Amino acid sequence: MLKHLHIRNYALITHLDIDFHEGFSVMTGETGAGKSIILGALNLVMGARADTKTITEGEDKCIIEATFLQDEEVIVRRELNVNGRSRSFVNDEVVTQTELRTLAHQLIDIHSQHESLLIGDDLFQIQIVDTIANNQVERDAYAVAYEQYNDKVQELRKYQERAARAQSDADYVAFQWQQLEDARLQVGEIENLEEEEYRLSHAEEIQASLAAALQQLDGDHGALSMIHLVRLDEADAVLSERIDSVEIELKDILSDIQRLYDRTERDPQRLEEVQERISLLQTLMKKHRVQTIEELISLHEELGAQMQQLANYDEDITRLKEEVDRAYEQLIRAADSLTLTRQAVKETISSQLIVDMQRLGVKHANVAVQIMPLDDFTPQGKDDVQFMFAANLNQSLRRVADVASGGEISRLMLCIKALIASVNGLPTIVFDEIDTGVSGAVASQMGDIMRQVAASRQVISITHLPQVAIKGEHHYLVYKEDTDLRTETHIRILTADEHRAEVEKMRSV
Repeated sequence: MLKHLHIRNYALITHLDIDFHEGFSVMTGETGAGKSIILGALNLVMGARADTKTITEGEDKCIIEATFLQDEEVIVRRELNVNGRSRSFVNDEVVTQTELRTLAHQLIDIHSQHESLLIGDDLFQIQIVDTIANNQVERDAYAVAYEQYNDKVQELRKYQERAARAQSDADYVAFQWQQLEDARLQVGEIENLEEEEYRLSHAEEIQASLAAALQQLDGDHGALSMIHLVRLDEADAVLSERIDSVEIELKDILSDIQRLYDRTERDPQRLEEVQERISLLQTLMKKHRVQTIEELISLHEELGAQMQQLANYDEDITRLKEEVDRAYEQLIRAADSLTLTRQAVKETISSQLIVDMQRLGVKHANVAVQIMPLDDFTPQGKDDVQFMFAANLNQSLRRVADVASGGEISRLMLCIKALIASVNGLPTIVFDEIDTGVSGAVASQMGDIMRQVAASRQVISITHLPQVAIKGEHHYLVYKEDTDLRTETHIRILTADEHRAEVEKMRSV
């Protein structure tokens, strides 16, 4: 419950400290006294958007602090500076606005006048039914199934797009791969070919050089002939051995040169073949923007892998479709379970709202919660939830927002809030002029309903109606006073005598 509210430098409030109590409290005051200012401050401290214009003129900062009592005290504070900076604290620890709003939903429900318009909002109507159904487990299960299904659908769609793009390039990839496959690439091939090309292109010069070398080695005056002429005595045995060794080496060299000479010949056909092969390899390297045969071989392998991937796309798409189907089946089961929880409470909601609306003066009120299947899944399920209403005898049911008057909507919202309060355990509810558009006995009945709700939680009603104010266990009066500097808003709790006097004053207006 809300235990204490502290406000400093907010709009017309220079300083305000007020305690609140359990049960049913009413807040009254003349139009323009500042009731909406106090409510605005409470909204701000619970996470509403900050506006520096609300800081009291001439001040640098406003502070709003609300103390709640649950199992222990929870102190929520909001500070707003004229420079636009806003900070929020819970028990003196800094929190984000998101964290603050999350906490606020657990502490207090502030029903402002415009909130009655939500009765025509599809999401709000689903939330009402879900709150009564207490189906958080089913909603969580559905949310997981919904997310998993959408993830699988997205994965399949992206994979199909990638497969389509790859398929459009399939013929070109296959052509490139086949071209490299036909080339029968070999590591180091181009270097060997270039050496062979050189030999074939210069065969005559090479043969001439080799012939000259043979003549120098084995001719009439060649090295071998001359070395045979050398005869040494036994004193030069070491030199003789060296000469013999040189002779053996020269004969070996001669043999190798002779073989090379015999192998070297002009072969125009082979030269053409080698040159064509070199040209092909160079063309392929230039086409694929690589520098070596090894890089071409790697590219050939990559293209082969791409072709294999193309062959696997159909198999992978089939697998993903099966996963989508399984996720869809799970989503259907989760949606059906969620729908069942809603269907289970719709009659309870309808019958209770009918009773309460008739109690509030709509004698022939008829309310029905209509749950129809949607064509597609939404984040909230597969249900179209509509509150249907008729105020007159034998009148057909239609959507609330289409047929209910302002006063009927206010009454219906109060009945809904009372019904929700009976199941959600929210510790504090604030009604901001929910009784607008009613009077007399109906207003009195609205006061009774709010007091009934207050039997199990704190209820604060901002009202202009004496029929509601008289029901309050605690009465807070909001008023303005003029000082030498400014007009200021104040609030105080009335004594029993003051309470009765204020109600009589309201009746006389």
